[in-house]
Amino acid sequence: MNTVIVPIDFSETSLNAARYAGQLLAGHTGIKMILYHVFEKPQEATGSKEYLENLKVELERKDIDIVPLAEQSNDFIDELEKLARHQQADLIIMGITGRSALGQTFLGSNIFKFIEKKVCPVMIVPPGTEYKNMKNVLLTSDFKNSAAATPSAPLKKVLNSFQPRLHVINVDSNHYVALTEEYQTEKLKLSDMLEEFNPEFYFMGWYDVEEAINQFAQDKNIDLIITIPRDHSLIEKMFKGSYTKKLAYHSSVPVLAVHE
Repeated sequence: MNTVIVPIDFSETSLNAARYAGQLLAGHTGIKMILYHVFEKPQEATGSKEYLENLKVELERKDIDIVPLAEQSNDFIDELEKLARHQQADLIIMGITGRSALGQTFLGSNIFKFIEKKVCPVMIVPPGTEYKNMKNVLLTSDFKNSAAATPSAPLKKVLNSFQPRLHVINVDSNHYVALTEEYQTEKLKLSDMLEEFNPEFYFMGWYDVEEAINQFAQDKNIDLIITIPRDHSLIEKMFKGSYTKKLAYHSSVPVLAVHE
């Protein structure tokens, strides 16, 4: 990875995400981390820039180029999209709070709108999450058209950066004693695609997908959950009680949304 953007709205949630990002990226040379804030009123410019400079000092690391950037705009999503495209960002790390729409901060209410833009992978950091390691990563998959639907390039870029143990999980209430021929075929496709990471596959016969994944994450000490938002499948709609949205609000570990 070369460029990572961390949006800051000065809430404790966004500051925690910035601290998490600094620890996550420590030891990875050649990375530029942009601390990005959008303000609406001209009189907020000086204070915003000073705050970002102070945050830069707090997060300062020899191996990371931390760049504070504050811009005036009334459209946070549009400005973030333009910045991510211009900088060819590899990753955006954002904080989120609340278990419902009423409990969200500014960033929390905008995060899913940005994910829908499909600009680059977005890592959602739950409140209070402290970085410990990146040893175990969980990839969720619906095992439907896996070869075409799995974004191998951005996914492999993340995995190559941390070299974690990769777990691939599918949750389906129809799983019984043996996998169907269709699931066996899709498993083989994913296994070939991710061969360099030696993936381990798990098939859980649960009705509640969210509960199954979070329980698995707890049992296996998962450090990151990767999900692939799709228009038609296990992950359906981003804004109407969707799987990805629910998972982010309830997960105790960061969730990475990677688009196909």
